[in-house]
Amino acid sequence: MSEQAIKIDVDNDGIATLTIDVPGESMNVINEQFLDDIEAHVNTISSDEAIKGAILTSGKASGFMAGADLRMIGAMIGADKQPTLEEIFEACYRLNRILRQMETCGKPVVAAVNGMALGGGLEVVLACHHRIVVNNPKIQLGQPEVMVGIIPGGGATQRFTRLAGVQVALQYLTTGKNMSPAEAVGLGLLHEAVDADKLMTRAKEWLLDRPISTQPWDKRGYKIPGGGGAMHPGAVRTFMGASAMAQDKSMHNYPAVQMILSAVYEGSIVPMDVALRIESKYFSKALLTPEAKGMVRTLFINKMEAERGRGRPKDIEKQTCKKLGMLGAGMMGAGIAYVSAKVGMEVVLLDMSQDGADKGKAYSENLCEKGVKRGKVTREKADELLARIKTTTDFADLEGCDLIIEAVFEDRTIKADVTAKAEAVMPKDAIFASNTSTLPITGLAEAFTRPEDFIGIHFFSPVDKMPLVEIILGEKTGDKAIAAALDYVGQIKKTPIVVNDSRGFYTSRCFGTYVMEGAAMLAEGVNPALIENGGKLAGMPVGPLAVGDEVSIELSHKVMTATRNDLGDKYMESPGDAYIEKMVELGRMGRKNGKGAYDYPEGGKKHLWAGLADHFPRADHQPDIAEVKTRFLYRQAVEAARCMEEGVLRDIPSGDVGAIFGWGFAPMTGGPMSFMDQIGLPDFVREADRLAQQYGERFAPPKLLRDMAAKGESFYS
Repeated sequence: MSEQAIKIDVDNDGIATLTIDVPGESMNVINEQFLDDIEAHVNTISSDEAIKGAILTSGKASGFMAGADLRMIGAMIGADKQPTLEEIFEACYRLNRILRQMETCGKPVVAAVNGMALGGGLEVVLACHHRIVVNNPKIQLGQPEVMVGIIPGGGATQRFTRLAGVQVALQYLTTGKNMSPAEAVGLGLLHEAVDADKLMTRAKEWLLDRPISTQPWDKRGYKIPGGGGAMHPGAVRTFMGASAMAQDKSMHNYPAVQMILSAVYEGSIVPMDVALRIESKYFSKALLTPEAKGMVRTLFINKMEAERGRGRPKDIEKQTCKKLGMLGAGMMGAGIAYVSAKVGMEVVLLDMSQDGADKGKAYSENLCEKGVKRGKVTREKADELLARIKTTTDFADLEGCDLIIEAVFEDRTIKADVTAKAEAVMPKDAIFASNTSTLPITGLAEAFTRPEDFIGIHFFSPVDKMPLVEIILGEKTGDKAIAAALDYVGQIKKTPIVVNDSRGFYTSRCFGTYVMEGAAMLAEGVNPALIENGGKLAGMPVGPLAVGDEVSIELSHKVMTATRNDLGDKYMESPGDAYIEKMVELGRMGRKNGKGAYDYPEGGKKHLWAGLADHFPRADHQPDIAEVKTRFLYRQAVEAARCMEEGVLRDIPSGDVGAIFGWGFAPMTGGPMSFMDQIGLPDFVREADRLAQQYGERFAPPKLLRDMAAKGESFYS
């Protein structure tokens, strides 16, 4: 008999305690075993006269429940033999049916929430008659399903609405925003918050004190807070505004958003039993969209595999970095120092001057101060973090470091100098890493006498917020360095991808195509507002001209010049080069000096520079928005395919994970590889050929894509 996901214990007062502890999982998830157990226990509670009520809680320290096991969902929607629509609906409706049975069984059930409850985990809680949570502001509660392209499937669109009202429900359901226990109680989703040591006692007290075993929506005369239904004036106004606001944020790229709106609207008109079937209908429909398939696979399954160490050499013992040497205290070095000290590492932050090093530490001081003010960290913990960061100008202080990362200027000579100085004092078995974003690792490793212990660890700015780290292997990088880099990234709780060496590697190389395509359009005379809006409508977080300003037009010019010098006659001119050169000539370096494609007035909002039209005159004929979106997505996808063909990408999942978490490639696609699969490679190749003929060879699909298209293959089976 398999180990139970839920253990039941009935005391002398007839109180059944159901403890959720899904075997083999670090967090409780809703999988087939959980569904089998909860269904069996609900039947027992309702039929056993000796049981007067039940407490539902978690046996895991990691929290109450993290929601549905998306691997189960991914297997269902990604199966070669697709189930029928009826089979999908019944599978999706099962949790709703069980939870509805639990709340109408005639016995009171209390949720004793002793940690995080997200997605299906919170839906289980909302189906209980009384809901108590530990009063800890760090506990996260919410419905994040929309973040992976699906909608709640365990009743949240209906119970959340009936407890907190339409407007509040839509604010949380369509954004995936989390809430604290205090917020949940304030919204009426949970009844009370208590100290951890009183949770179970309070749950039993409630059950023994004339408990309620009927939900409010099952009582005669119940009305949704604030109004609901098709004719209530308040609800009508809410739905009108919510639809416009939701699409403004989602750019019509996420079908799940519209399905949540529909499920809440339709469900608010009918009784709960019908409403739950409506939700399951939309949940099933959302599962079958290309967006859900790509997002579930990349944002959950592939991401989880990456964080578990995909590509890590198996015969290398796990390593722990206790002391980190950080060379360069600029924005990147300061950010790396902070995230490393935050997880307990001792950090030596070295810069050319003591003032520079101290300024780098000030970055951590500012973040700690914000954390203390917001109640996210105690003063004691903040002081301990800062005490772990030692600022210096002396390379001798690097003695004893397990790992050294350099993040100095993108100049080979400067990098070679600090590499040699660090190697002279660092332990002979320590790993050296470069945070370069463009310079090939193999060339940089020439300044290190142990190239097998030299590796690239490429962070993204701002380091404390960006989740991805790109690990780059030089030609001679050894397994020990790979393992050490992956273990370090795991320590700082980031998502790693491992790629092979190349100019710009994977992320910088592909990200640059987005910026340069926007520059090319501007040089062609496309309206800059059309360019920027086209980028956002394509699913990118911001327009390419704005991104170019943020990264720095000056930096783009330096990278372009260095590439030109290195490649000589092999350098392929881009239509966007003229834009970069002109802007540098005009002294418009980007946000760093307050002027680029945008103007940045002090105390005001940025706006597109009116002078763009003087230097890049508007063409008489402007492309339609669909063409602009196509150019942006295809240009990036073609470059990703080239990285696959050239061996820069070592596996397909890393291409999708790196694209979304590294430079923000349209998340609703699941990444460039998933995007090409969704279109179908034969159609993708045909369209890319059209774009190449019209706009240039940069769109030409590589031989890999042509061969795969001819064979009827795809990146994911």
